[in-house]
Amino acid sequence: MKTFASRGFLVLAVLALAFALPLSAQGPAQRGTKQDETQKSTGTRTVALGQKMQVEGVIVKRAADTLTLRDPQGQDVMVTLTNRTDVKERKSNPFRRARNYATTQLLRGLSVEAKGQGDNAGTLVATAIKIKEDDLRVAQSIESRVTPVEGRLTESETRLTQTESNAQRLSGQVEELQAVSNAARGGAKAAQETADQARERAEAAHTAIRVTNERVGRVDSRITSLDDFDVKTAQTVHFKAGSALLSTEAKETLDQIAEAAKRDKGYVIEVTGFASSDGDENFNRRLSQRRADAVIRYMAENHEIPLRRIVTPFGYGEKMPVADNKTRDGRMQNRRVEVKILVNRGLTAEASTAPSQN
Repeated sequence: MKTFASRGFLVLAVLALAFALPLSAQGPAQRGTKQDETQKSTGTRTVALGQKMQVEGVIVKRAADTLTLRDPQGQDVMVTLTNRTDVKERKSNPFRRARNYATTQLLRGLSVEAKGQGDNAGTLVATAIKIKEDDLRVAQSIESRVTPVEGRLTESETRLTQTESNAQRLSGQVEELQAVSNAARGGAKAAQETADQARERAEAAHTAIRVTNERVGRVDSRITSLDDFDVKTAQTVHFKAGSALLSTEAKETLDQIAEAAKRDKGYVIEVTGFASSDGDENFNRRLSQRRADAVIRYMAENHEIPLRRIVTPFGYGEKMPVADNKTRDGRMQNRRVEVKILVNRGLTAEASTAPSQN
């Protein structure tokens, strides 16, 4: 009897311990979850008024006069650009002069080092920004391909979602009509007529599904061509030796290009500057960049061409001459800026892919 009683007592003790352990373990876990939620950071870094700061990061967002830097710790810093912001090359060779860049060359995906002080809004007003030339080339390649297609992709995705929703709704109607048709087979003449009507509606639904699938195929084809562009207009403006000032004739040509671009959809403008072989090679490279920037500024200020429509301008210096630099006439032709209007191939195919209306 003693052995049996002692075993019963042992069983009761084990059961009591088993119920007690989950209750005691539940409280700390819940408290830990609340602590984790209160320790989450916003991911945004503000700068106090008048505070001097130097920050390194990658440009993740770009507007007309501002950009957002994401530092190595994952925090975002808003940087304001002014007319006094100095953009220079962060060079590795101490024996040559650092190159100057325009603020229009600060693109998304570019690694930069910004220096300045805080303002009332908690942003960093940049006085100096340094970039590497290799990083700039990579960012220019990405920006010229990604920016023109971002807007069209969002619209295409919305259309695809609506098309898929319509296809699912029509498929449900087909199943419902087939059920009505099966039930009507065993009925009288009226039920038979109902079944015939149901089959006709089913055929119409199948036709609608086929048309929907064809539309989806056309949309897929347009999406695949969003990264392809056709040259619609190409013009060239020329400059005097050693100058980046636009002549009256050059401005008239740019006026015509801007007006033609506004009549198109999904266009981008490609601007490339060049120079003759007169003078130093490095000077000519900078001069060709200034000429390209002058064209961009004229079109943006006088015709309100959005900067997102303009491919990042680039100066090739003496590279890619169109005439012989040994002659005076040849050098005049090489002192130029080429302006091209590129139209998205996916949009030019819109008219041909539109369904016919009967």
